[in-house]
Amino acid sequence: MPAFRLKYGSTHLAVEVPAANLEGVIEAREQPGLPDPDAAIRAAIAGPVAGPSLAGIVRPGDRVAVVVSDITRPAPSHLLVPPVLDALNAVGVPDSHITVIFALGIHRPHTPAERERLVGAAVTRRVRCIDSDPSDCVRVGVTSRGTIVRATRSAVNADVRVCTGNVEYHWFAGYSGGAKALVPGVCDRATISANHSLMLQPGAEQGRIDGNPLREDIEEAGALIGADFAVNVALNSRREIVAAFAGRPLDVLRAGARAIDSMYAIPIERQADVVIASPGGSPKDMNLYQAQKAIDNARFAVRPGGALILAAECREGLGEEVFEQWMDEAREPADLVRRLRAGFVVGGHKAAALGMAAVHAPITLVSAMPPERVRRLFLTPAASLDEALAMAFERLGSGASVLVMPNAGSTLPRTRAATPV
Repeated sequence: MPAFRLKYGSTHLAVEVPAANLEGVIEAREQPGLPDPDAAIRAAIAGPVAGPSLAGIVRPGDRVAVVVSDITRPAPSHLLVPPVLDALNAVGVPDSHITVIFALGIHRPHTPAERERLVGAAVTRRVRCIDSDPSDCVRVGVTSRGTIVRATRSAVNADVRVCTGNVEYHWFAGYSGGAKALVPGVCDRATISANHSLMLQPGAEQGRIDGNPLREDIEEAGALIGADFAVNVALNSRREIVAAFAGRPLDVLRAGARAIDSMYAIPIERQADVVIASPGGSPKDMNLYQAQKAIDNARFAVRPGGALILAAECREGLGEEVFEQWMDEAREPADLVRRLRAGFVVGGHKAAALGMAAVHAPITLVSAMPPERVRRLFLTPAASLDEALAMAFERLGSGASVLVMPNAGSTLPRTRAATPV
């Protein structure tokens, strides 16, 4: 009987699937990590994929904001930031004119130790490092879709903004990366709400850039703030850098998206009765707010009315106050979708996405959360993956087909032609 070990927090959970039921494993077409990622990042900065180099953007003495991902993201900022600082120094920007801004969006502030862990002690000693502040934002304009753009003052007041991060699938923005470091990264809650409300429009889906209204709004809002230069990397499931890109943010995003698709856009013949999924371990399963991304990917692999089994530790519980409030106030999953259509609220959008997934197929969760808490989320708790699978077989029959997604937070099942990026 095939056995699988799925990442769960910083450990693993095991499950056995009968060979007769196993439809397949949605595995990435992994690429090995680069032997010298520092050299690759420096080469990317020196040779942009498109647009001017930093030397063509930055003037000596400029004040520069280097925007980096927060602790919920797997971006290797400790590798990305030092080459950027060195490149800025080389074109006449001293460390005293550089501020590293951690893009929180609506996530919680960092502790000093977390900021040091993200970029390294040498960087925190070298330049000013701060969190974005959604309470101190400046209006910079309005997009053609009506999004009023307000961004943290420290980013707006800089002469140049450098966006850093990793490119991966995002369930309605298409992909992370590019100008997404700024929007929603350094914006206030109202801006994020207006942009994210576009998730209800056709085309707002993972793996899509062109024709994605929400992503196009991000690009327009990023231009209003001033997304001047980007340094992005593509990671494998071991969080090793497999490719690095720098230059004009949208072109960097497209290059990163092609690299991600080559590894993680996985064709499947048909949807399965049962999907067993892991977001990919910490930090992707640190709370349900983050783990929801894996649910949304896995939903494409399971048939309507089937069973979606998720292994996500969720050591921080739900992870967001509004998300938790909406889940507690709903009487059934469909309530969450109806509520979001009546008025978009950040945090509530994740609750609605979870509700849509639960309507599509019942979800069983193996986590560190108390069983009674899980049940209030319209999910079924299980103590182990083997127990969850036995429950699925009992409901769907012993012949139910099973697909396994070891890195559901990253892999995107596709039953149709890939959307061009």
